Amino acid sequence: MQSVHIMSAYDEELKFLSKRIAAMGGHAERMVEQAVAALVNVDHGLAQKVIQDDLVLDEGQREIDDKAIIIIAKRQPMATDLREIVGAIRISADIERVGDLGKNVAKRVALIDGRQPNSLFRGLEALANLALTQLKEVLDVYASRSVERIGFVRDRDDQIDAMYTSLFRELLTYMMEDPRNITPCTHLLFCAKNIERIGDHATNIAETIYYIVTGDQMPADRPKGDKTDQVVLPGAVPAK
Repeated sequence: MQSVHIMSAYDEELKFLSKRIAAMGGHAERMVEQAVAALVNVDHGLAQKVIQDDLVLDEGQREIDDKAIIIIAKRQPMATDLREIVGAIRISADIERVGDLGKNVAKRVALIDGRQPNSLFRGLEALANLALTQLKEVLDVYASRSVERIGFVRDRDDQIDAMYTSLFRELLTYMMEDPRNITPCTHLLFCAKNIERIGDHATNIAETIYYIVTGDQMPADRPKGDKTDQVVLPGAVPAK
């Protein structure tokens, strides 16, 4: 009977980690959504809310780290259980970083005057929607452990990189057309880069899930990264 009780308590401890990951993921999604909305609408109050909400993710990560260490010390887990615990630590760090990226976008709201072309904001919204869809789907895979669905992640990350590169090029064009656009477009470039990085963290989470379930690393079948280093400005001489 005591053994059954110990196993039940152990299962509850592992479930606690999964539940906290799910809660952190949902909170990070909302932060990014609200940060982009604050940027598009130049809503300073909403931006401040996002900045303050980052404390929730910081606390969540600390809680998962502390709980995971206690579980490892008490239970001395092996194989799948150990991967589950280590994976929770890694995933919570990626989610916390997503929150930081959302906070970084929110901080730029105070520096944007809202006079930029609507097409630029639409581009940022489209990029954010793609990145958030990626994050949501990855968190769904974590909840279900359906690793057969994980192949979409790298394809979607390619789409995010391509959209970011296109937006990068568009912002540079506006900066070249009118020097007054340089400062606001520079801030938007930083926002776009922060959003693009969300896709990278979603990919990291997918790789961790694959490791948790299979015990293997996902094949490194493509390089990561955007292609903004290949953008050639009008009139510029391409690097050799």
